[in-house]
Amino acid sequence: MENVQPSAPMPVEAIGVDARSRFIARTYNHLFGAILLFVGIEYLLFASGWAERIASVMLSVNWLFVLGGFVIVSWLASRTAHRSMSRGTQYAALVGFIVAEALIFCPLLFIAQHYGKGGVIESAALITLAAFALLTGIAFWTRKDFSFLGGLLRWGFVIAIVAIVAGVIFGFQLGTWFSVGMVGMAGAAILYDTSKILHHYSEDRYVAAALELFASVALMFWYVLRLVMGRD
Repeated sequence: MENVQPSAPMPVEAIGVDARSRFIARTYNHLFGAILLFVGIEYLLFASGWAERIASVMLSVNWLFVLGGFVIVSWLASRTAHRSMSRGTQYAALVGFIVAEALIFCPLLFIAQHYGKGGVIESAALITLAAFALLTGIAFWTRKDFSFLGGLLRWGFVIAIVAIVAGVIFGFQLGTWFSVGMVGMAGAAILYDTSKILHHYSEDRYVAAALELFASVALMFWYVLRLVMGRD
């Protein structure tokens, strides 16, 4: 007998309207859940006093170790969420990534809370959510395929990592314009991710889609917060 090969998953663009709507709803519900979990973890860390300890440790070591560990965790989480057939494993990857984000945000949030002006974190969060809503609206309204941004984003993030590493090694500050550029990169990533959600993901990959979108939103929040703190 001939071996029957399993058919490749169909992109959401090719499935029925109802199934596509369910996929989109699941993706954004999971994104909302990821944001709530992130906020909940940060609240617990700050309420318990652990945030100060984590921030103290992370600020006392070479930032390259922190950055390297985070990059590895991000890569593993994204790869697992995209490739694993087990729903439980996909969720574990998403939760692991959220925990990693919460930990790496501790130093920045601690500095913002204790040395920034009142409401600086809330202001950055509102700006980020407003930008996310605007970019999501553009992607949904135009229905344009922004997959062409993929190559530009890959090169942009490579250049950004090189700049960050160089800054750590040689001790120079990247400054306001770097943060502005990274906010722009995060915005492009949100457009790219939303386009993939509308056109390219398969129906069963809503956890992976939510992970990628959460990563882009978190990146924007990080650099918006740095800009707002710099302004103050």
